[in-house]
Amino acid sequence: MLKMRIIFALAFLMGIGAVYGQDSRSVLVDYRLLATNKTSTMMKELNEAAAGGYRLEGAMGGESAYGGAEVVAIMSRNKNIEPRARYEYKLLATNKTSTMQKELQEAGDLGFEYRDQTVFNTAYGGANEVVVILERDKESPIRKWEYKLLATSKTSTMQKELQESGSGGFQFVGVTVGKTAYGGKEVVSILRRLVQQGAN
Repeated sequence: MLKMRIIFALAFLMGIGAVYGQDSRSVLVDYRLLATNKTSTMMKELNEAAAGGYRLEGAMGGESAYGGAEVVAIMSRNKNIEPRARYEYKLLATNKTSTMQKELQEAGDLGFEYRDQTVFNTAYGGANEVVVILERDKESPIRKWEYKLLATSKTSTMQKELQESGSGGFQFVGVTVGKTAYGGKEVVSILRRLVQQGAN
């Protein structure tokens, strides 16, 4: 149930004071909840909120009581700090593994880092898409990432591919399990490794 997951997420975020490096009793946190059934709208709203000093805490796709199939994202900012547009977001959504791999790598080449992923039933055609949200810190030096997307309906195959990727220096960052348009019920895992400076 999406509603219950949002409640649990908000409860978890009450402890966000530790993230800001301050006593949680002295931190005033401003939250913003974004919800839409269009992935293009979500990316626009993520960046509009980021321009106001907000940062993504988490996202999930599912069925809400009034909006039907939606992607819901929760963002926050520390009220004790002057808001500044520090973060930039990119949202990728596709029902093709090859397309997602290509778009992930293009974002990684620009310094975007993985933040969250979900499976979302789009408003058009009833197709399920894998949605990935990436973030870039505009105040930090760009670090390029190499991404690898693994998708399979067999957990034994995923185990083997994860092991092979780990041996190649890839670190796991996220997984979703759901019915996708390109493979039925699948496990979709995303891994990454930092591209060394000067590497070809």
